[in-house]
Amino acid sequence: MNAQPAAAKHGLAAGLSPTRTDWTIDQGWKNYTAHEHATWKTLFERQTALLPQLACREFVEGMRALPLSADSIPEFAALNEVLKPRTGWQVVAVPGLVPDEVFFDHLANRRFPSGNFIRSADQLDYLQEPDVFHDVFGHVPMLMHPVMADFIQLYGEAGLRAQRIGKLTELARVYWYTVEFGLVKEKVKAEAGVEDALRIYGAGIASSFTESVFSVQSPSPHRIGFDLERVMRTNYRIDDFQECYFVLDSLDDLLALARIDFDPIYERLNSGPNYAPGDLLTTDRVFQCGDGGYVRGQATAVG
Repeated sequence: MNAQPAAAKHGLAAGLSPTRTDWTIDQGWKNYTAHEHATWKTLFERQTALLPQLACREFVEGMRALPLSADSIPEFAALNEVLKPRTGWQVVAVPGLVPDEVFFDHLANRRFPSGNFIRSADQLDYLQEPDVFHDVFGHVPMLMHPVMADFIQLYGEAGLRAQRIGKLTELARVYWYTVEFGLVKEKVKAEAGVEDALRIYGAGIASSFTESVFSVQSPSPHRIGFDLERVMRTNYRIDDFQECYFVLDSLDDLLALARIDFDPIYERLNSGPNYAPGDLLTTDRVFQCGDGGYVRGQATAVG
């Protein structure tokens, strides 16, 4: 997997100076090219064929309720006509990555900032910067669900405070391992009756064809029961598949996370260990002990 070339960077990553203090811009929907709409079509058709078997019901229901189709990149105004009456959220266009304080302020006010650009055709399976497919297809379906809608707003409020007190690194790990790369248990029908299965709700997984399969089917990564302090001590990968995924027992657990008093946890985090992405602890509630095959394979290829 290759990082996005410097020439293709957007927003803050490109050193952009905004014309508005909140970094919002017009989506510029009429400026999308036929090639860009075709890229959306490829991405959309792959994921909509794959996710009903791998994503949680709430994601699939949200995806189907929104005005999303393979025909073209969606207009944010049309999305907001459905989204805002449901949960009070709206999608706003930004040129790419924005400063942390701007991002948190948008979330705290139920505005989800989405890049207005789409990846190039040679980056269908991976890119480091979130584009319109990641932001809209990956995130917005879950914003149709009231629990996720409330959680992300509260996370935005917590983020503003964490930034002020120097705890943003620890709090960002919560967002990464939930909103971006979270799995949740779900009851599914099986030959023997009903059983627990692991399902995707994180946007970073749901918007990636290859990681959608990897996250729930590969023997390589660990899959671990979610524990807040454990997550806040755990680093993550930004350049490849995750080496571990944290599993919620229920999406309702998100609200419990958002409403706790973080101060005692922040105090404990001032000492003690941080963990590498692939670490497995004796105290972990393990759904799968990964065999690390993918990581070893990557190391061999590089060597």
